[in-house]
Amino acid sequence: MVVGDFPIETDTLVIGAGPGGYVAAIRAAQLGQKVTIVEKGTLGGVCLNVGCIPSKALIAAGHRYEVAKHSDDIGITAENVKVDFTKVQEWKAGVVKKLTGGVEGLLKGNKVDIVRGEAYFVDANTLRVMDENSAQTYTFKHAIIATGSRPIELPAFKYTKRVLDSTGALALTEIPKKIVVIGGGYIGTELSGAYANFGTQVTILEGTDEILNGFEKQMSALVKRNLKKKGAEIITKALAKSVQETEDSVTVTYEVKGEVKTVEADYVFVMVGRKPNTDELGLEQVGIEMAERGIIKIDKQCRTSVSNIFAIGDVVEGPPLAHKASYEGKIAAEVIAGHPAQIDYLAIPAVVFSDPELASVGYSEAQAKAEGIEVIAAKFPFAANGRALALNTTDGFVKLVTRKEDGLVIGAQIAGPSASDMIAELGLAIEAGMTAEDLAMTIHAHPTLGEITMEAAEVAMGSPIHIIK
Repeated sequence: MVVGDFPIETDTLVIGAGPGGYVAAIRAAQLGQKVTIVEKGTLGGVCLNVGCIPSKALIAAGHRYEVAKHSDDIGITAENVKVDFTKVQEWKAGVVKKLTGGVEGLLKGNKVDIVRGEAYFVDANTLRVMDENSAQTYTFKHAIIATGSRPIELPAFKYTKRVLDSTGALALTEIPKKIVVIGGGYIGTELSGAYANFGTQVTILEGTDEILNGFEKQMSALVKRNLKKKGAEIITKALAKSVQETEDSVTVTYEVKGEVKTVEADYVFVMVGRKPNTDELGLEQVGIEMAERGIIKIDKQCRTSVSNIFAIGDVVEGPPLAHKASYEGKIAAEVIAGHPAQIDYLAIPAVVFSDPELASVGYSEAQAKAEGIEVIAAKFPFAANGRALALNTTDGFVKLVTRKEDGLVIGAQIAGPSASDMIAELGLAIEAGMTAEDLAMTIHAHPTLGEITMEAAEVAMGSPIHIIK
């Protein structure tokens, strides 16, 4: 031990200050714990700094530009619409700064001790935190691992000036003329849409037979159609093989249907998934049981195989979603405080900020049938809704999955404008055990997009008003 390194005692020590870690720390402090949070980077983690928040800001800016250029059909013509991309990036950085500053204020306001540095387990009750100049030992009663994930780097596509991960893709100083996006999942699709709105020529190379594979084809087909309208080329069942880079361009070689092809661009974005940050924590020192791909095994209370150490977010099984991490953080903090909490993922939403937006929660029709549940799948289109027509955004639908025997809402899918906001009502319906009748009898304001949920519920009951049965 370093001379003078007297251990600092704390009740709960949280490693990582992303949307899982900082929420866990705040909730643990609210429940009476003395809490220390350790972060080696910037408070807010990937989500606030280089993920969810800046990407949505860029998507919003691209959408405004696209709308400004293409509103002729409603009688609005704008000439010489320009983008100052430096200003776009400055605005985006301002949004991030407000939120990260807010996280620091919330932690301090809840009397959470913030420590900067890299954490390494010594044993099941001891941690070392190191920075460039010093090291400090901490002892704890409980720990929560919330170290998040990082982009997967392909061996043939090492990150360089023009081969970028999502962080690099969000930090460009100019709008590229052409990009190649490897991976048509939610991150690749969102950034493809954002840059396509700015006028970039986009080529997506997706290894499977469809982009956005986690969503029903009826939903992803709408996104695909809109990307193509904006000039994007989507190549599925494509294997990206190599890249050649010059000072100002890249040439990507890929294989599709046995034929080797190339495509040139200014940049290539590699968006093929993420890997958990569990490899440099000293987990082997503690004997924490691991699953495949660096995932930490947990039980229904977010507890690892070492009973006083918990794990949440991208380091455990399940989709790498910020709201999943925050939810698990609250559960872990409550369990540590002695509350009988446990995780239940049925009503966890999945959202893609594409064009149109996609959102789902609970069971899909196919998943319900696979489990032997007899269901009614009821759809109502945005095109039959007054508010959607007035917004001139009529692509999409709301689909309810209800149990046939009693009308219980067990799932929902939305493709359309504001799907990311509308899905919350349906998550609540599932969580609260509501039926289609409950939704249909809830008075929704008119004219709103929310009415589509009510209309879909009436379809499920067999008595729709605004479409012919």
